[in-house]
Amino acid sequence: MNISLSIIYLIATVSFIVGLKKLGNPTTAKNGNLIAAAGMGLAIAGTIFIHDFEVPPLIYILIGLAILTGSIIGGLMAFKVKMTKMPELVSLFNGFGGSSAALIGLVEFSRDAGDKMQATTIVSGIIIGAITFSGSMIAWGKLNGSLKSVVNIPYHNIVNNLFLIGVIAFAVFMVSTGVNDQVLVGALLASGLIYGILFVLPIGGADMPVVISLLNSLTGIAAAITGVLYSNMVMLIGGILVGSAGIILTIAMCKGMNRTLGAVIFGSFGGTDSASDEDRRLGSIKKTNPSDSAIMMNYASNVIIVPGYGLAVAQAQHVIHELEELLTKKGVDVKYAIHPVAGRMPGHMNVLLAESNVDYSLLVEMEDINSQFKNTDVVLVVGANDVVNPAAHNDPSSPIYGMPILDVENAKHIIVNKRTMNAGYAGIENELFYNDKTVMLFGDAKAALTSLVSELKNM
Repeated sequence: MNISLSIIYLIATVSFIVGLKKLGNPTTAKNGNLIAAAGMGLAIAGTIFIHDFEVPPLIYILIGLAILTGSIIGGLMAFKVKMTKMPELVSLFNGFGGSSAALIGLVEFSRDAGDKMQATTIVSGIIIGAITFSGSMIAWGKLNGSLKSVVNIPYHNIVNNLFLIGVIAFAVFMVSTGVNDQVLVGALLASGLIYGILFVLPIGGADMPVVISLLNSLTGIAAAITGVLYSNMVMLIGGILVGSAGIILTIAMCKGMNRTLGAVIFGSFGGTDSASDEDRRLGSIKKTNPSDSAIMMNYASNVIIVPGYGLAVAQAQHVIHELEELLTKKGVDVKYAIHPVAGRMPGHMNVLLAESNVDYSLLVEMEDINSQFKNTDVVLVVGANDVVNPAAHNDPSSPIYGMPILDVENAKHIIVNKRTMNAGYAGIENELFYNDKTVMLFGDAKAALTSLVSELKNM
């Protein structure tokens, strides 16, 4: 390899590692993203212009058009996407990465099918890329509501496992025999696509963030396989970083839900669409209004705010920051309680609140804040549901039993803002809403919080 290109790849690799490190803190995340992007841009430019083989001018034109088109589409999507749609965008981009790996495998198979080592690499890339693409598209459909939370497939665990064994056996046959038949390659691609669909369809909507993280790691693995195929170190290392980060994130999310990865894949958590009549026999609720809620918070010594997906949907992050600043000026100690899987992806609430310039020191993780609820005067829950449901502690029959939650029920007074009494993503009723210390502030989060701020300003 050209020494100049090797140096460029080394710089790009270092930029990936530095960028990934900086993504661990909201104050440095933006710079980390820019550093990693710059490294990727440098690697792409080096690959295009510094190489040891002849390339017709038309190829440069096609590459330029492809980069320009992709940059425009990607830029527009990134600028226009709302925070509530970010998990869907991640899933969509995951799928594109997987499809790229599969397409590369299809192109290269006809040239290297005779070399068993190369054939193994290519076939692996085709299968993993196909599974990632179709699985990500199903996950995207579930997140945006185009598909049901769970599509029941009879004996889906047995069907999926047998199908996966069949796909692997088919791949082994192709590699061991050295067959070079485009029809069989197409059949292998199709089998990977079908398995990706079968894999994600039965998984419950509440587990989609975990599935997306897992598929993200598969995208990284597919990229690493492509790096091996082309002896491209920057692609290999980049793929390894993405794959390992995805696995670590998947494990962290499973830990945050107190579930194993096997339980996520085979358990269909979040498989019901609504709470049953029996679930609703938990007692009666007490309604409140912005005026009474403002009085309660105005005379509190400390307030903990629990943000959830409803806050993101209403785009109320700026109003809640205004509420926090107003309470602080009145001498109230305000903190935010962050559950590791609040929202639709890890860090969703952190990014949302950072967007409104909330001081990061006010965001307290679940493990650190749970012990503080018993000494808290008022807790304001905004759009969170399953992550504050006491059923996780006291109902062994509940699908979320054993899941670590924010111990909101221990606070002295609880205000819950929700649009309606509809169940959360897990499809079960929330016992917290019927707690004697809880009052329900119904309405759109942005409108309710705006009214709350207005009432507080008049006090």
